[in-house]
Amino acid sequence: MPTYIALLRAVNVGGTGKLPMTELKAMCEAAGFEQVRTYIASGNVVFKASGTAQQVKSALMQRLASHMGKPAEVFVRTAQEMAEVLAGNPFSDSPGHQTVAIFLDKAPPADALAHIKGQNDEQLALGLREIYVAYGSGMGQSKLKIPAAVQGTARNINTVAKLAEMAAAM
Repeated sequence: MPTYIALLRAVNVGGTGKLPMTELKAMCEAAGFEQVRTYIASGNVVFKASGTAQQVKSALMQRLASHMGKPAEVFVRTAQEMAEVLAGNPFSDSPGHQTVAIFLDKAPPADALAHIKGQNDEQLALGLREIYVAYGSGMGQSKLKIPAAVQGTARNINTVAKLAEMAAAM
């Protein structure tokens, strides 16, 4: 049975999409997922499930929509894919809490970085289904706008590393 990591978009961030992790865990278990573990309160869950990543995503999105009364976007990666996201970080010299992987459903457009606005000292790079950003002066000061990332969800590299570790341990 494959190990998956699900990343929920806009959950428990800035007062939007309130969802206690105990409820997320219960939803995953009700969907038939096994060994369900959540990590921090921003919508990260690691579990084993039969079926494809797309089937897992659909099942979780249906339960979330029913529970929250509105659609919730979910990004799913296998344990191997999450390890590859971590290994593929082109900014490994930057602090993990100031470097993010923005997870997308599909590959970012080849010209995604040509359309950014407000870049100061941030460094950006495209991944397979991610956009990496290293925030030089920190995220709090950044005015960076990445149109290709609007429908994605970001996790800092420290979180990516922890999720990859949790998935590998299963």
